[in-house]
Amino acid sequence: MRVMKWSMIALAVSAGTSQFAIASSQDDAKGFIEDSTLTAKTRLEYMNRDFKNGAGNRERSDGTFKSGYRQDTGLSELLQYNSGFTQGTVGVGVDAFAMGVIKLDGGAGRSGNGMAANNRLGEPEKDSSAVGGAVKFRISDTVLKYGNQMVASPVFSTDDSRLLPEVATGTLITSNEIKGLELNAGHFTALRSQTGQYNDSINGRSSKTGLKNPGLTAADFAGATYQFTDNFVGGVATSKVDDYFKKQYINLNYTFPIADSQSLNLDFNGYRTTDDGKKLYGKLDNKLWSLAAAYSIGPNKFTIAHQRSTGDTNYQYGVDGNGTIFVANSIQISDFIGEDERSWQARYDLNMATLGVPGLSFMARYVKGDNITTSSNTEGKENEFNFETKYVMQEGPAKDLSFRLRSAVYRANGAYNTDYTADNNDVRIIVEYPLSIL
Repeated sequence: MRVMKWSMIALAVSAGTSQFAIASSQDDAKGFIEDSTLTAKTRLEYMNRDFKNGAGNRERSDGTFKSGYRQDTGLSELLQYNSGFTQGTVGVGVDAFAMGVIKLDGGAGRSGNGMAANNRLGEPEKDSSAVGGAVKFRISDTVLKYGNQMVASPVFSTDDSRLLPEVATGTLITSNEIKGLELNAGHFTALRSQTGQYNDSINGRSSKTGLKNPGLTAADFAGATYQFTDNFVGGVATSKVDDYFKKQYINLNYTFPIADSQSLNLDFNGYRTTDDGKKLYGKLDNKLWSLAAAYSIGPNKFTIAHQRSTGDTNYQYGVDGNGTIFVANSIQISDFIGEDERSWQARYDLNMATLGVPGLSFMARYVKGDNITTSSNTEGKENEFNFETKYVMQEGPAKDLSFRLRSAVYRANGAYNTDYTADNNDVRIIVEYPLSIL
């Protein structure tokens, strides 16, 4: 993997001075200050997970629970500054961020949703903050960035599903020298959780074994995405997370135009995972794939999807970022990635813009999984129903202010409740306001 990483970097850098760089992004550089941006994103989030069938949150020594639910409310602020690049053959710039959280509600007996950092006693902090940054260099249409950054590779992806995003520390290179082709490669050595105030705050806990491991030491990955035609995109990626696992990934996405307001999209995603080194997640051997078909007509979209997990274990992720799960049936609570699991999804989306209410959208979906191999040798089964509505202000001083309601009902049989998670109802209210300052 290390050889692949550096060979891709060499390819990207050499391409910067090749025949492909006739007119490049660096040629059009406006300057460090002149092309700078400063944005602020304010997020208010309420989250409640109400456990069912005798389960609860914070188990006591006598087997009872302090409460039957987790409930948190918090307010976060994320400031991001992205400089432009200096002019010349090699452009230089910096990216920096400052972020913080204020807990508005959620005592020790009800915490656990990953909204706020905890102190040494396991109680949620009233507030927390973090700062970071990265230096970046650009040659032609190739950018190398080193430092703290958010990453979105299918084999290494930071998550932003709570108040603040995860942050990775390392090197990322992205090359767009050839039209339609994007190459990327990365080497990362630390990962800060969504509530962490320091690096390595993601400890690498395995969702299958429950073992607490030392966290990320080194992750290398490389990937390529190519736009074959206006309607067909394909991508591949590979990664190695030292002492945890190796992954390979493929994506094929094709859209069939039917009419002006009709289309059919097919989206295939697949992973292959095997263990590595010390096997800190235990022995791993898994193949995971999904195929989704989405038919759009006017404001309506109907989606059906099938997903399957095979091999000797389930799919594992987390130490490589909690967003590293690019498959159709990864939804609000469950990912439907159990050992030998088969799952089906039916989904409906409605965009109200064409019906006279721009900015308003609805979504409902149902996923059912079965054939799961469990520790009790009894077939595991699970299902989840999601409903979501979102409204985004379209104009005025509050333009882009959004209001979002997410609801999920998750149920599994006893065999899978023991291995995965308890039955629960999940409700989230998210208010978000992005503001461009520069």
